Amino acid sequence: MLYLKTDEEVGLLRESNLLVSRTLAEIASFIRPGITTLYLDELAETFIRDNGGIPAFKGYGGFPKTLCTSVNDEVVHGIPSDYVLKEGDIISVDCGVILKGWYGDSAYTFAVGEIDEKVRHLLEYTKASLEEGVREAISGNRIGDISHAVQKKAESGGFSVVRELVGHGLGKRLHEPPEVPNYGRRGSGPKMEKGLVICIEPMINLGKKETRQMRDGWTIKTVDGKPSAHFEYAVAVNKGTADVLSTFEFIEEVINKN
Repeated sequence: MLYLKTDEEVGLLRESNLLVSRTLAEIASFIRPGITTLYLDELAETFIRDNGGIPAFKGYGGFPKTLCTSVNDEVVHGIPSDYVLKEGDIISVDCGVILKGWYGDSAYTFAVGEIDEKVRHLLEYTKASLEEGVREAISGNRIGDISHAVQKKAESGGFSVVRELVGHGLGKRLHEPPEVPNYGRRGSGPKMEKGLVICIEPMINLGKKETRQMRDGWTIKTVDGKPSAHFEYAVAVNKGTADVLSTFEFIEEVINKN
């Protein structure tokens, strides 16, 4: 069962997703060597609550924090801690909010200072694979068209696509049908219609595609210890052109100033 949203509901989802985008931009200015991931988490929770939102991840399935902060070979679901960011790290920050009963969900992978050129390419290709997937999120297409576009772009750079973790529908719940894999065949999967809201979130590895779960029950790492990148947009399916409810513009304004 796919839940199609009215224009008014899409507008409310846009508000919640823009709060996520603004939260990610708020912490972007603090991402540098010497800062702990726990400090970023505290900043994010304060900002979300000050702006009328509720941290969506905190307590979700027992998750203990506001952000997922995944460093280097951590793919997703890293728990904020006393880990101190250092020059050359990358950190994926995944953030969710509830605003007026609707969920927002987006992620961005940040460079901490100067990073290795291969890792920079990983970030560029992961973000580009997200953009390719978004182009396919139009009425009449199928989920597999998004999946195929993401996979093709990521693999064209020599990178591998995580299989076990997927994007998802978004609405009054954080995870709704359908699942949105980052690999697959064109023309496969559910047909998309106007009003479907989904999160497209490529998780792309520098090395092997396989992952493993840590003892904390949350953190997912690459099996070979090589870096992984993660970017995520919430997107409303529309006719002709996808309606992207998230934005990276606020984040990149901050990064380009630093």
